[in-house]
Amino acid sequence: MTTGTKESELVMAVLLYAIRCLAEGDQHALRGMNFGPEEVAALRELNLADLYRAGSLQAHCLAIRLNRAVYWPMLAHLRQARESEAVQRDLIQADAPLEMMLTVDPSTGRPAEPDEATSHAVWQAWSKRVKEDPSASLTPEDYLALGEDTGASLRAVWNLIQRWTEYGDLSHEGVPPETDK
Repeated sequence: MTTGTKESELVMAVLLYAIRCLAEGDQHALRGMNFGPEEVAALRELNLADLYRAGSLQAHCLAIRLNRAVYWPMLAHLRQARESEAVQRDLIQADAPLEMMLTVDPSTGRPAEPDEATSHAVWQAWSKRVKEDPSASLTPEDYLALGEDTGASLRAVWNLIQRWTEYGDLSHEGVPPETDK
């Protein structure tokens, strides 16, 4: 057999899909592809050798067209998933705690406390962001930026901010609230 054309590969893929729809009883999908009763009966008669022979054909029997109403939302979803995965990779590379990535309360032991200089740097950067928009929740990108701006680990940034959020008082000008260590 000679190598099939891209058209014959498409026909084979569609025929395999149609055979699967037939096997699963998905008449709606078959009707959507314009398979009527006669085409379904002929599809039932196809065997593996017929599909193999279809790979050598130089023509196809399909009329393909793009459904833009589905295409653009699908691409937007794929783009959003790709961007989310990139942020997750950045968080993992920056040693972000699992709790921050899942945005749930910490459930395991206490990590080492950052030194005073690091705590102050994180406090300054965080309180500035909160004062700019007190109602906004921090996004994973915000945590990454705070870690980069202050040189603190994301684990430290996360734990400090979670603790300070519980206090709910940003009136300490430039000084983070004391915490029990």
